[in-house]
Amino acid sequence: MRNIKVKVYKSSAKLKKEDQLAWKIAEITSDKAPLNENAIDMVINRIIDNASVAIASFQRRPVISAREMALAHPRENGATVFGINSNQKFHCEWAAWANGTAVRELDFHDTFLAADYSHPGDNIPPILAVAQQKNSNGMDLIRGIITGYEVQVNLVKGICLHEHKIDHIAHLGPSVAAGIGSLLNLDTETIYQSIQQALHTTVSTRQSRKGEISSWKAFAPAHAGKLAIEAVDRAMRGEEAPSPIYEGEDSVIAYVLSGPKAKYTVPLPKVNEEKKAILETYTKEHSAEYQSQALIDLARSLNKKIKNISDIKKIEIYTSHHTHNVIGTGANDPQKMDPKASRETLDHSIMYIFAVALEDGKWHHVDSYTPERANTKSTVELWKKIKTFEDKKWTKKYHDTNPNKKSFGGRVIIKMKDGSKIADEISVADAHPNGKKPFKRKDYINKFETLTKFIIDEEESKRFLNDVQNLRNMTKSELHKLNIKVKSDQKNSISKKAIF
Repeated sequence: MRNIKVKVYKSSAKLKKEDQLAWKIAEITSDKAPLNENAIDMVINRIIDNASVAIASFQRRPVISAREMALAHPRENGATVFGINSNQKFHCEWAAWANGTAVRELDFHDTFLAADYSHPGDNIPPILAVAQQKNSNGMDLIRGIITGYEVQVNLVKGICLHEHKIDHIAHLGPSVAAGIGSLLNLDTETIYQSIQQALHTTVSTRQSRKGEISSWKAFAPAHAGKLAIEAVDRAMRGEEAPSPIYEGEDSVIAYVLSGPKAKYTVPLPKVNEEKKAILETYTKEHSAEYQSQALIDLARSLNKKIKNISDIKKIEIYTSHHTHNVIGTGANDPQKMDPKASRETLDHSIMYIFAVALEDGKWHHVDSYTPERANTKSTVELWKKIKTFEDKKWTKKYHDTNPNKKSFGGRVIIKMKDGSKIADEISVADAHPNGKKPFKRKDYINKFETLTKFIIDEEESKRFLNDVQNLRNMTKSELHKLNIKVKSDQKNSISKKAIF
């Protein structure tokens, strides 16, 4: 690996493109690096993971909306849409839009946290859609996805967006463009222009994840993927981009992020070095914001130690800056304490999540979010007793550059009405690579079978799992096998007139 120093230059400096971050990303995107075997296996795991949560969200309103928009854009020899018969094809950018929204809706797929946040699995829908439309093979797709993960993970390590209230999809646009460039074996110049266009068009604010969180949270990464596909298409036609997009005098860094005097360090592999960043990412056992995963596991454990939840006087959660300020009381969002809040808001409230998991001793991607569950009197009472605090020890562990020491948990102190205390802590979720029960292929398969059991036929389930695990050997025109057809009684429509 190498550390790329990034800072702002005046236009008069005429910074060479070879010295720009976008070019250096394009160089590793267009190189001929060998593919790491463990990374290949993880790609297959994450395709299974994405399919699990996408199919589980098939009848949810945002997913239906996105799908109906895609169905209005059919294209012969295009890309497939989750749940729809693979004989029907659609323009790849619209298939990416529908599938990306389905993958993101339940907040239930993979994550990587460092200087910023990310869900690297968001790279898969747009890269897969382009692969299907361009008649790529299995190894082409694998290479593209590995590249997409590599770029996003390393941008997340080096450049913090959230401190400037910029949504994390600003790293997704460039990573998708890079992944598509690698998939299609494009030249460095074309990828360089694609990355810059993709970044330029995907900068948006974090209001999508603040206050009353709406369904746009699910659409946002799909939008970035769609814009990245369009950016690559323009660049392939010879169109250029705002440049230098990171280092320019009026660039993203200069006037969106830390300003003209800012300095960032972005790690990247050397040219022709194996790309293994996907192995640093982790998926979710529970359908909730990642920083709640470990605390759900801790709540499940604590449930066995408390006879009467009503005997609790108050609960204090000591955790990292990010957890406290994004999903904790440090966010100062009254919506996070509101029983009538949207599902999207509740899955970003550790107070609600911890209360339900502690009461129930479990977590369910549907049942734990129903309006009836959120308005249960005992839950609301417990919910109001929970407060989070930043502990610098946990913040330091959160930002540890050693993946074996990085932590996303916290310490919980439960104070009972009789004056006694119950205290415990957890560093990482059980399903984390360093957790009690790290996710393996069998766990991804179990997650898929559990989430799709009543939505697809058993025969279709077995067919998909067999095909996806044979991804390395898929030839051109076979990538449609990564699509899944749902049962006929699952098809749903909003039936609202719109533009498309």
